[in-house]
Amino acid sequence: MTAVAEAPVLSALKPVRATKRSSIRARQAATAYAFLFPAMSILFVFVIWPIIDVFWQSVRGTTFLPPASPYVGLGNFRSIFDDPQFWTDLRTTAIYSAVTVPVTMALALMVALGLRHNNFTSRLLRTVYFLPALSSLAVMGLIWSFLLTPNIGVLNYWLTKLGISAPDWLGTTTWALPSVIAVAVWVTMGYDMVIFVAGRQGIPEEYYEAARIDGASPWQQFRHVTLPLLTPTTMFVLVTSVIGAFQAFDQIYVMTDGGPLYSTETLVIYMYRYAFENFQIGYGCSVAVCLFAIVLVFTVIEVRMFRRTQREAY
Repeated sequence: MTAVAEAPVLSALKPVRATKRSSIRARQAATAYAFLFPAMSILFVFVIWPIIDVFWQSVRGTTFLPPASPYVGLGNFRSIFDDPQFWTDLRTTAIYSAVTVPVTMALALMVALGLRHNNFTSRLLRTVYFLPALSSLAVMGLIWSFLLTPNIGVLNYWLTKLGISAPDWLGTTTWALPSVIAVAVWVTMGYDMVIFVAGRQGIPEEYYEAARIDGASPWQQFRHVTLPLLTPTTMFVLVTSVIGAFQAFDQIYVMTDGGPLYSTETLVIYMYRYAFENFQIGYGCSVAVCLFAIVLVFTVIEVRMFRRTQREAY
């Protein structure tokens, strides 16, 4: 009789317990959203909304100066594709990226493998290599512009002492782009090195011990153990490096201002000139959308190549 009497009571309590649980979940969700609201507001105001506004302004002829042009559709993009300077700057950006990214990654990987041990010397050298990455690109560009000055630059001074005719590194179309690329490699190599060091330290030493027992040479260990297991790290470095190279602005703008004769002008500098020097905001936003599309295509290709490599490896 007691069990029969308690059954209706328990069944009546179940909706009450469910209501309490849902009320607790609602309060927890409200608390979580309250804590997230400030960060999400900042993210929306300073990241999401500017991106949306760039796409909207790209189809308008907006300028800082009145009268502002109305909706122009794809007119800005047609003007971009008809501008020879756009294609020249795209080629310069592609050359800059195609040289900077692989050279930086190769040097960073070599240094990371040489400094993989966790002793005092390796830690000190890793810090020294990483120091340029901690500084502003504009500051590094300013320092190197002084070092490469023809008359008072330190590099030209020592080349002259050695009897070598020193060129005008940043004043000629022959040497300006290679000089900018060399400085970019020097500045960004430390960051990539730290990522590769972390990836290498995450590989268990048992794999290398097994490879040595099987008679594998250092090159074979690198080829068949290090490279495959560093694939996720390499993919991360590759994607971030390509994005950073296509967005190159600070260092180049400080060192050469896109010159001489536009030989070092990238797409970001091209966009900056139209948007903030010529006050053609719509046109500049259209260039930004084109750059976004180019980077997106490269990123998708790299991710698909990475996934294919992973499937073949396993």
